[in-house]
Amino acid sequence: MKDKVQRFGKFLSGMVMPNIGALIAFGFLAALFIDTGWIPNKGFSSMVGPMLTYLIPVLIASTGGRMIGGDRGRVVGAIAVIGAIMSNTDITMLMAAMVMGPLAGFCIKKFDEAIEGRMPAGFEMLINNFSAGLIGMLLAMLGYVLIGPIMSGILSILSGGVNILVDKGLLPLVAVFIEPAKVLFLNNAINHGVFTPIATAQVTEFGKSIMYMLEPNPGPGLGVLLAYMFFCKDKTTRDSAPGAVIIHFLGGIHEIYFPYILMNPAVLIAPILGSVAGIFWFNMTGCGLVGPASPGSIFAYMMMTPGTDMIKVLAGVALSAGVSFAVASPLVKMAGGKSLEEAQNEMADMKAKAKGQTVVPGTIEKASAVKKIVFACDAGMGSSAMGATKFRNRVKGNRPDLTVINTSVDNIPADCDIAVVQTTLAERAKKSAPQAQLITIGNFLADPALDALYVQLTTGDAPAAPVGENTEITIPDVPIKKQVIIAEGIKLGCSPVSKEEAIQAAGERLEALGYVDGTYVTAMQEREKLVSTYIGMGVAIPHGTTQAKGTVKKTGIVFFQYPEGVDFGAEKAQLVFGIAGIGDEHLDLLSKLCTLLEDPARLETLKTTDDVDWVLEQLS
Repeated sequence: MKDKVQRFGKFLSGMVMPNIGALIAFGFLAALFIDTGWIPNKGFSSMVGPMLTYLIPVLIASTGGRMIGGDRGRVVGAIAVIGAIMSNTDITMLMAAMVMGPLAGFCIKKFDEAIEGRMPAGFEMLINNFSAGLIGMLLAMLGYVLIGPIMSGILSILSGGVNILVDKGLLPLVAVFIEPAKVLFLNNAINHGVFTPIATAQVTEFGKSIMYMLEPNPGPGLGVLLAYMFFCKDKTTRDSAPGAVIIHFLGGIHEIYFPYILMNPAVLIAPILGSVAGIFWFNMTGCGLVGPASPGSIFAYMMMTPGTDMIKVLAGVALSAGVSFAVASPLVKMAGGKSLEEAQNEMADMKAKAKGQTVVPGTIEKASAVKKIVFACDAGMGSSAMGATKFRNRVKGNRPDLTVINTSVDNIPADCDIAVVQTTLAERAKKSAPQAQLITIGNFLADPALDALYVQLTTGDAPAAPVGENTEITIPDVPIKKQVIIAEGIKLGCSPVSKEEAIQAAGERLEALGYVDGTYVTAMQEREKLVSTYIGMGVAIPHGTTQAKGTVKKTGIVFFQYPEGVDFGAEKAQLVFGIAGIGDEHLDLLSKLCTLLEDPARLETLKTTDDVDWVLEQLS
């Protein structure tokens, strides 16, 4: 049911979000040039009405038509919505556009399917043009006599209900629904699919609307992130919070704080109460925005604020953040130091997903075969854009051949090799991109799945995945070249040491066996500072930086077994493989290692065995 609701919400917001620029242009014109604006101008203000009455509904309807019926659906949708608009030009027909656009796309799509293969040669253009025109005309007439009046009535009822809530002081109660819906990635659906049409209608009457303020208020999420930044016991989570604050509050990507709530569901009460406090203040002081604040950045929020409301709106955002922070702080303190990664794994369990990474059918034999990575979120305009930019900058030095883009989860392209999505959107991603390997994450800032993906791609290894119901990734069983690993390079039953000591020991053994010179050990330590070489499943593969490749004399591997584990951040590595490779020779070695890791029984034996010969047999 949740998946169906998400899809429907995504469909509604998918018609509005590509056209947010038009709504913002309308908002700026209204804020600046209408009679009550900053610099009233009769000429410029004359554009406000036509943009709201005609341009925005036509854009939304044409987008909806294209989503269903392609380019022909786009044209027919634009024609059809004119009838609904002209049925009542006193209100903005955004809701009618959301009906007429998809209906037009559906009709032209069905016509095209019916005529396919039956069109006489030489008459294609004639039939295509006349069919679009006639179907558009008939739907415009339907919109004028039926759809427009019905949508006008529905909008009047909804607006009346909102006015009652405002008059009775009950509007803050909608926060009880807004914040949980946001955490379930329905934020764009409720904002642009429900609140925006109501708000836009109110703007035509009052010049501003509180409905624009409900979902994008950055205050409640800011309070939660500040609580984690100051009071979380887990260092990894605490250190990730400041970056999340910047991205959430200044960048407007609210999805960044959702995992911090999902890791401790009791914290959800904090943004709810913060939102209640903010809405109460906005309602009491008569605040409103002149256009949608999208994304929900404090900058966008204030740019859509009328000049007379600036101080009041800032105070409301601060109030929301303060209440949320006050409520979240003791809850975060009492959380028992749960790590962000542990919370992500628990979240994956609750959602019946695989831990850490989830794989869908596909075959990637080695990292060089990966050419396109797609970061996908619900709308394709927020957290996925941030994640793609961050990862693109991270890999471009080592893998300039990789294409890293972002999109909405329902529109992942067919040539995608790896799709990175939030855990709660995994099922939709599987349907959208059945050909791709799927990496599920909980946090774009500090997620071990992204660290592992980076290491695997930049070291030449195919992205490893745990064995699961959907796992069909195969690693070629390529034998390791002779003398790459020898008995003298294997140390079993080692006592626990620090991560730095384990890396130092592996580097010194590589040097002692003649694989590298002395400077390579330092490069291994530097490499670890850039990003952890822990790849999951109790395995770490420390190696030098790209710049240190010249210090490698010949390809080799050493293996240190730590039955009690070595701390690599929040994880313990029982198996530490020190790696030195010339050219692509180490790719075979890593492929063999991944093949071994796919066998849970052999992996567990490798962590505890005292038989060097058995280890050599497995790795040779």
